[in-house]
Amino acid sequence: MGKVEAMVNVNGVVTALARATIPVTDRGFLYGDSVYEVFRTQEGVPLFLNDHFDRLENSAQLIHMRISQSRVELIEEIRLTIAATGATRENALYVRCQITRGEGPMDLYPEPGLETRYVVIVKALPTWKAEFYSRGLDLAIPRIRRNPVNALDPNIKGGNYLNNILALSEAKNMGSDDSVMLTREGFVTEASNSNVWFVIDGQLVTPGQGNLRGLTKMHIHRALKGAGIKSMESDIHVNELHDATECFVTSATRDVMPCATLRLEDGTCLVFPDGGGKITHQTRDLFSAYVRAYVEQHQSESLV
Repeated sequence: MGKVEAMVNVNGVVTALARATIPVTDRGFLYGDSVYEVFRTQEGVPLFLNDHFDRLENSAQLIHMRISQSRVELIEEIRLTIAATGATRENALYVRCQITRGEGPMDLYPEPGLETRYVVIVKALPTWKAEFYSRGLDLAIPRIRRNPVNALDPNIKGGNYLNNILALSEAKNMGSDDSVMLTREGFVTEASNSNVWFVIDGQLVTPGQGNLRGLTKMHIHRALKGAGIKSMESDIHVNELHDATECFVTSATRDVMPCATLRLEDGTCLVFPDGGGKITHQTRDLFSAYVRAYVEQHQSESLV
């Protein structure tokens, strides 16, 4: 397997990661005025590519941004950036496509008609600690609450992550690996950058409010349904977590990652099976098979 050099494409200029630049007046830099998507490749095939672009375009619509570049243009720029990394189909890649509103006057109000800037980052897929799968993550509920939906829609996958950063920092200071964020009313939303799932009273459930509509989450629901296994999205109050027997998180780079513990605000520590329980293992196995089938069916979409 060849070595992958991390590369960045800024509006068509492809450079090594350390040499990439954007103007300091870019609104994405100044105000977090941007949207983005992250996906991974397997055997050169980008997983759920059209779903990611659908969500990118939806995020842009939610912040009233018109993306200047077409989907076809952006995919071609991603392909060119991947080629510059020296990757082969054997390399699993991390691909981030970020769209900023571009440059304009240093004012909060974005002038209409700004030309959006694209930034494509391609590098080797990160490798998580082996114990995160053999044992699981340690999670904690911080005091920081999730932004209300009517203040900042969680389905805007945007460049301003301060809410999540503060929650994650607090959880790290508590000795945990990640946070699980609550609404002001005490309902579970998501982890800092992944969806969270629980087995409660034998039912596999993931929060139905205050979280990003995760694409890995969506495809896991489909994989489970195809196997005749019920999963659901529902409001989960923090008080219900005492009845949880399993917990895991999902994202584009983690797939299905088990959780070993969850520390509540009152200091109570919920303990889950090392490496995940029966339903966690079943979900992980089914999703792995689902992804393998997807890759086989989408070989024509390979970017390598």
